[in-house]
Amino acid sequence: MKGRKPIVAVVGRPNVGKSTLFNALVGQKIAIVKDTPGITRDRLYADVSWLNKNFTLIDTGGIEPDSKDIILSQMRAQAEIAMETADVIIFLVDVKQGLVDADAKVADMLRRCHKPVVLVVNKVDNFEKHLADTYEFYNLGIGDPHPISAVNRLGIGDMLEAVAEYFPEESEGDEEDERPRIAIVGKPNVGKSSLINKLLGENRLIVSDIAGTTRDAVDTEIKRNGKEYVFIDTAGLRRKNKIKEDLEKYMIVRTVSAVERADIVVLVIDAEEGVTEQDAKIAGIAHERGKAVIIAVNKWDAVEKDDKTIYRFTEKVRNVLSYMPYAEILFVSALTGQRLNKLFETIDMVSENHAMRIATGVLNEIMTEAVAMQQPPTDKGKRLRLYYITQVSVKPPTFVIFVNDKELMHFSYTRYIENQIRETFGFRGTPLRFIIRERNEKEQ
Repeated sequence: MKGRKPIVAVVGRPNVGKSTLFNALVGQKIAIVKDTPGITRDRLYADVSWLNKNFTLIDTGGIEPDSKDIILSQMRAQAEIAMETADVIIFLVDVKQGLVDADAKVADMLRRCHKPVVLVVNKVDNFEKHLADTYEFYNLGIGDPHPISAVNRLGIGDMLEAVAEYFPEESEGDEEDERPRIAIVGKPNVGKSSLINKLLGENRLIVSDIAGTTRDAVDTEIKRNGKEYVFIDTAGLRRKNKIKEDLEKYMIVRTVSAVERADIVVLVIDAEEGVTEQDAKIAGIAHERGKAVIIAVNKWDAVEKDDKTIYRFTEKVRNVLSYMPYAEILFVSALTGQRLNKLFETIDMVSENHAMRIATGVLNEIMTEAVAMQQPPTDKGKRLRLYYITQVSVKPPTFVIFVNDKELMHFSYTRYIENQIRETFGFRGTPLRFIIRERNEKEQ
């Protein structure tokens, strides 16, 4: 469980209000809410903070297997992903429709999975009127029903309290582990497991040519030159029911959970396929979470090359992943072992950069010089003033800049300051975060 947020998945029949609950918890309208069953699309996960607890919420909607009994097989597929990836499952039912046969069947599956399940009865818009109707859900045999109204945001605090009870205690010892934690991520079949095998020098993971054959995430410890590394493998999913597009969705969820636990993310790209939209999605997860990133272009041995191949490929990667110019790019081959020792050197380097601290005095010198070289923007006669900069945390390195007016601090000027800092310290492989705070001139 080390170092990652708990994952909470929501399972339930179409139209019981999964997306509405998702949006109520996340506080932004992310999922599409319409009255057609199965319309939830794409945005599968979001980070939620409640009181001082943080967790990742997964919406399992939008899973549509091709089967005659669509609803039941859809719920089975949802329950499966929830059972495989979540730490706690919210089973959502609908007080207005009452207890339905499909609910009972899914409850059976959930009972057998030995994961904590919180039964939540939605659409209890009036607690006095509908409360008695929630009692029939005791018949599911998975504990107390928690009444809520996702639309009116009633009962959500009590529900979250029940969910949070199952979160693992953050153990003190976790902080001691200084070993770099590396998640190897990428689309199915780009050679993630082969890469770890080659690094290990033994076939610890089963590799075969069927996409999605890797089972559960296995943390692998590798010792090299007296240093220890922990590699987190993003497991594929057993392909029980031939879920094609859903496999990709599952993979994204798995990736989130692996990235969450890592400090460094190695995104494996297939050299023959080039960089794809799915690669960009996966890279985005690492970027959003402030992880150090190395892009490993695998199967490089299989590519016809001339003197410009590397340059052209690098340019393509930089274009598609334009939001992460800091990412390191390596051309490797899991098959031949080409440049794999370079991978360890790069991991060491980005790991150091990800945890680098810079003295406040030095930062302020860089900022003062940057401001002198390029005047801050003005708006309606008011000029942006930068007073002070300090680094507040690492992994990723995060800086606070105090200014006279936040509105004037345009994204482009923040980027300019970032580039000046990078010019001095490199920070290769790691994103930098900037928080802009306002301060009155009088406070100076």
